[in-house]
Amino acid sequence: MKHIALIAENLYKTYGKGNTVVHALNDVSLTLHAGEIAALLGPSGAGKSTLLTSLGLIQQPDSGKIIIGNETVFNDGYKTDIRAFRRNHIGFVFQKANLLPFLSAVDNVRLAMEINDVSGKAAKKKAEELLAKFDLSERKNFMPKELSGGQQQRVAIARALANTPELLLADEPTAALDSVMGRKVMELLKQVAHEHNTGVLVVTHDHRAIDVFDRIYVMEDGKIKAPF
Repeated sequence: MKHIALIAENLYKTYGKGNTVVHALNDVSLTLHAGEIAALLGPSGAGKSTLLTSLGLIQQPDSGKIIIGNETVFNDGYKTDIRAFRRNHIGFVFQKANLLPFLSAVDNVRLAMEINDVSGKAAKKKAEELLAKFDLSERKNFMPKELSGGQQQRVAIARALANTPELLLADEPTAALDSVMGRKVMELLKQVAHEHNTGVLVVTHDHRAIDVFDRIYVMEDGKIKAPF
């Protein structure tokens, strides 16, 4: 039996009041297994970003339940130290790599662990191992400005995996890449899910690599349709 990486149940999030009310999340439920990569598709304004930030404990829903791994982290209110939980259990990859420009590739990855009280020596070793897995050993001491867009995004994925999260959330990770590199990044995220037994949820408009996903959710008007 597969372990569950994420369960979201009956999530609601409303902005505004009266004639200006927007139901960004309207009874949204979804499940993501460990080792599974799922896409979240839908038009602009469908609620995808609100859902991703809610699942990532960045924005609090109005109501509902969120379970990550074996822990209920939200049940009509936060049930844990969300900052500590994010550091230990959730990885993020965004449209832009958002690497610290004054740190090398290996130090960008290492910092994520040192913030989490991993010793400098152990953090550097694991950072180098992650970069090697993503074919970046020869670039580990390069500064972000010396890396291509695809290389920067691979460093960002390595950084997101630094603390061995159960859940990795990616928001349009290929939007700034060409079709070839975008495909490679999507395949890398699939590799991450399957090899690291991580649940990976990707918000994307990029239909060129739709076959990469194990499961596809479609969102519209704050509601999620059945996966297909």
